[in-house]
Amino acid sequence: MDKKKTLVIGASTNPERYSYLAILKLLTHHHPVVALGNRKGMVQGVEIATEPQLLNNIDTITLYINPSLQQQYYAYIIGLSPKRIIFNPGTENVQLADLAAQKGIKTLEACTLVLLSTGQY
Repeated sequence: MDKKKTLVIGASTNPERYSYLAILKLLTHHHPVVALGNRKGMVQGVEIATEPQLLNNIDTITLYINPSLQQQYYAYIIGLSPKRIIFNPGTENVQLADLAAQKGIKTLEACTLVLLSTGQY
């Protein structure tokens, strides 16, 4: 199976948050995970950074923050040159999708948890 290094933006240590569940499910499927959130913490050994990190070889960025919070990360997200960006429900953002398209980055309006569960990740 193809390992897709994934950056979770909007990561949380709260087990009731979808971003937390996504980290667990990504790890279960053996995808390397990097996490960015507004509070430091750990989820199953994955450290949540509070500042954007310089990262290499990011395959997928999965978003768990609303569009108004995404704006501060536009340059960072595009600069990482991921292969794709997943807009989870509630994070859909035409502006960021357009910026990504201009750089040849695929975008998907989908649920990361569903994609992993159905083998479409």
